[in-house]
Amino acid sequence: MPTVTLSSRFQFTLPKAVREELNLQVGQCFAVIPKGDIITLVPIPTLAEMRGIAKGADTGNIRDRTDRLERCKPQI
Repeated sequence: MPTVTLSSRFQFTLPKAVREELNLQVGQCFAVIPKGDIITLVPIPTLAEMRGIAKGADTGNIRDRTDRLERCKPQI
């Protein structure tokens, strides 16, 4: 398992094997998610990478305003 060391400037370098395996690019942005004693780095996709993500999604069962329940009106 590759390891990294935090520098005095609070920086670390991802090992080359990890960068290549995950196809990480220079300048790529990550969300840093702390949870307990664990830090998770999640790549943030660009808008171009998100294009077409819902292609082929089934839109046949989408609700519209006509099938909403009416709110109960208070009895006076």
